[in-house]
Amino acid sequence: MPETLLYAIEVMTNGLMAGVLYALVALGFVLIYKASGIFNYAQGVMALFSALTLVGIMDGQVPFAHLINAVFGTDLHHFGWTLPALLSIILTMGVMVLLAWAVQRFIFRHLVNQEPIILFMATIGLAYFMEGFGDMMWGSDIKKLDVGLPQGMNSWIDETTFNALGYGFFIDNLDIVAAVVATVLVGVLVAFSQYTKQGRAMRAVADDHQAALSVGISLNFIWIMVWSVAGFVALVAGVMWGAKSGVQFSLSLIALKALPVLMLGGFTSIPGAIVGGLIIGVGEKLFEFFVGPMIGGATENWFAYVLALIFLVFRPQGLFGEKIIERV
Repeated sequence: MPETLLYAIEVMTNGLMAGVLYALVALGFVLIYKASGIFNYAQGVMALFSALTLVGIMDGQVPFAHLINAVFGTDLHHFGWTLPALLSIILTMGVMVLLAWAVQRFIFRHLVNQEPIILFMATIGLAYFMEGFGDMMWGSDIKKLDVGLPQGMNSWIDETTFNALGYGFFIDNLDIVAAVVATVLVGVLVAFSQYTKQGRAMRAVADDHQAALSVGISLNFIWIMVWSVAGFVALVAGVMWGAKSGVQFSLSLIALKALPVLMLGGFTSIPGAIVGGLIIGVGEKLFEFFVGPMIGGATENWFAYVLALIFLVFRPQGLFGEKIIERV
């Protein structure tokens, strides 16, 4: 088999792994949109905030240390202890649930039945608030996140492919873990939305807020629940991306790559988020490999958006989205 073809297969495999990470972020968008009809622009910042909080808790960092030191003239930075990764993840999830309660209590509770554009603008404001709040709470320096996930090249895959094909595939262990985690998450979320009472209530709230209230569904509970679940998905995405490239404020920009994923898969489909992520991941890697050298490279920055634009023209609801027909 030609070496160029083998390298293309390796590139495609790595694209699948990158697509899984995109899909993890897109899952949070889909969950909130299905439950409340809100396009949550803040989902990427939630991933950043959860990763910052996790690192801060693990390292025993004092929250708001810079502010406290500036006001009181102290020199506090750390409590002097570190916590295990599992306990830190549990505590971080508690923080995300508290955040979900605060978002519902102080923002969306007052915006029931408002126009979608108003809800969308509220999430933009929430995104910038959380980014500044996270900066003030944990600092803006780049942080290393190590929760014990395996990283580096998978030697077994490298040796197996080299013995079979004469060419060893470089596949990152962290990408493999992310793929497994995303698969499990999708299965759990699909089962939850389809076969549980809370999942059916979530879909009812998305269809009509007032109708859901009239049959006894607690809108407050459903919104807190779905924002908590989206916070958990953001935490998982933040852990994966943070472990891969460090926890820094550019991490919030991964939300922008999730937008083409949603346009391809559909805003209301959990499996669509996964399929869309895989298409974007594989597509951008192969396009860069085959076409990039001919046009100057750096095509990964814009390929996903061009592909999404084409989908918007010919299939605006995405591959798995529901086609909306308005009768007049």
